[in-house]
Amino acid sequence: MIVGVAERKPRKRTYLMCAPEFFTVGYAINPWMDPGTTVDVELAVKQWTRLRETLVDLGHTVHVMQAQPGLPDMVFAANGAFSVEGVVYGARFRHPQRSAEADHHKAFYAEQKSWRFVAPTEVNEGEGDFAYLPGRLGGLVLAGHGFRTDLRAHAEVQVVLGRAVLSLQLTDPRFYHLDVALAALDDHTITYYPGAFAEPTRQILRNAFPDAVVADEEDALAFGLNLISDGKHAVLNSEATGLAAKLRAAGYEPVPVELSELKKGGGSVRCCIAELRG
Repeated sequence: MIVGVAERKPRKRTYLMCAPEFFTVGYAINPWMDPGTTVDVELAVKQWTRLRETLVDLGHTVHVMQAQPGLPDMVFAANGAFSVEGVVYGARFRHPQRSAEADHHKAFYAEQKSWRFVAPTEVNEGEGDFAYLPGRLGGLVLAGHGFRTDLRAHAEVQVVLGRAVLSLQLTDPRFYHLDVALAALDDHTITYYPGAFAEPTRQILRNAFPDAVVADEEDALAFGLNLISDGKHAVLNSEATGLAAKLRAAGYEPVPVELSELKKGGGSVRCCIAELRG
């Protein structure tokens, strides 16, 4: 189904975020991280707050988890779980530096009472490597693998959520998570950077999504694809001006935000936001 440009409509969403109160770059677990980098925590919090306010101004609900000392990457809340219709598939982080985050996400969902949390047996990093298109095949999960999430987790999430899963192989370490290489724009449509994927995966994406908005390397490296969209408004890194123009031409409304401090940790808009699909 191809949605006409004039038909783009936003849908109210519910999100989860975590403030960067303890954000720092004290270790390197992706190519963007340099432990020698100086982080301005005050600026990081200011930029994150503006992102949260942007989502609220667009009409969305934002829940905020309590940040924890010693877990500087908790600000990247997308990595803690993946939820569909009240069922939550928890994260099991690849690197020990982030492993304790999983318990805090589990505790958050336990407090919600109506959510059913399923602890994973396979390594996966939540929405970092899972995207969801509810309008495709009754609900299609796009699942990345190659760096952080094991391919075996794709089979596990399929069973847990009862949704079809399309596996996509990442091959460029700069795009270590699916959410820095591909994003859902609405219930049917994606935007992505072909160079992040193995050639067979590129062919799959070309065939499955002929209407996709295709990003170039410059905007991908500017974390432009690490965006969040409500079906009309696409909140993305302000540096990705080329992708913003492409999205506008496709009928979406780009909403640029600056996240220069959090980019030092290898993340941007989407990394900071988990969607709660109740």
